Amino acid sequence: MSAGMVKMLRGLALLAAVFAFGVVMFGAFVRLSNAGLSCPDWPTCYGKVSWPEHAHEVAQANQAFPDRPYETHKAWREQVHRFLAGTLGVLVLALALIASWRKPWARYAVIAGAVFAALGVGLYMRGEHAWSTLLSVFAIGLPMCAAVGLKQPGAWRISVLALAVIIFQAMLGMWTVTLLLKPIVVMGHLLGGITTFALLAYVALRFAGVGARDDAYAGLRKLVIFGIVLLLAQIALGGWTSANYAALACGTDFPQCLGQWSPPTDFKQAFVLWRGIGVNYEGGVLDMAARSAIQIAHRIGALVVFCYLSWLAFKTSRRGLQGYGLAIFLVLLVQVLLGVSNVHFGLPLPVATLHNGVAALLLFTLLASLARTQRRPDESSFRYLGSN
Repeated sequence: MSAGMVKMLRGLALLAAVFAFGVVMFGAFVRLSNAGLSCPDWPTCYGKVSWPEHAHEVAQANQAFPDRPYETHKAWREQVHRFLAGTLGVLVLALALIASWRKPWARYAVIAGAVFAALGVGLYMRGEHAWSTLLSVFAIGLPMCAAVGLKQPGAWRISVLALAVIIFQAMLGMWTVTLLLKPIVVMGHLLGGITTFALLAYVALRFAGVGARDDAYAGLRKLVIFGIVLLLAQIALGGWTSANYAALACGTDFPQCLGQWSPPTDFKQAFVLWRGIGVNYEGGVLDMAARSAIQIAHRIGALVVFCYLSWLAFKTSRRGLQGYGLAIFLVLLVQVLLGVSNVHFGLPLPVATLHNGVAALLLFTLLASLARTQRRPDESSFRYLGSN
């Protein structure tokens, strides 16, 4: 692979990672502004590629979807989010193609996966949901098999795997609308976005040459990996809190909940993951006791994550990676302050959106630390595609 191609690959990976972060932030803005069902169809919005703007288009939209009156200030948010996600999909496809280009079987798998995904969307729009789902399975499975079969340096394989993840993420976006904000789907959609960002960020870090000269940080690497798993679990819990509209279940009290240290809770109902199909979950369906249980669980999880990551930041600094340790702790501190502010100020949209974005940044600090504790990629790894 030429030096120019390597430089383009690094730049594309960085662009995709930054763009993915923007999509995560905008997706949080859409969800938190209650615009998740502002377009009742998918991938169009009231049957339009963009969204209704003129009076006659709005009238047609309201006639076609009488149960979901058109809201101008919300519909554009949802559709712009879809446009941004589609653009990110194109970037990831380009990254996957470059990473697999000189391996014909992998290249064809990536191309076929993209074609199946496009055909699946077309069939879904025609109402052929069964065939659409079948094609989507192939669309996800083909690049996933290519990623496993490449048996090349990790960043290359992850570049291809990211395509499978973002196709599945698109399906979750579709189900978010068609299943009427079902909490397990909404939480999965959030995790899908975070996972896409994480994969692309890690690829960008590795292609940028971040790493160590030896395995001196092997022990620390295991601690960082555990921190990443712990943080992802807390992000999932935060997604469950948001999907069930439990962010203010304890009112504006902190650290107490509803003025009590032990308020009425229903943990059994709080974590029922599947409640059937056909229910509109907009606004939430759980009673206050169940929502309080979710909020308390999220707070306990936040405390556990804060303690562990604070210790990890100290441990990282003691091992000579002061910059990484400081970054972890500072972003962690900002995230905790944002979480408390969400409760104290009654979930203001800017603060709640930032809380999602800083969660992604905190994950990035851990991914950067992980990359730094691994062996630095050899430049020769960029030339592995030279043979077929």
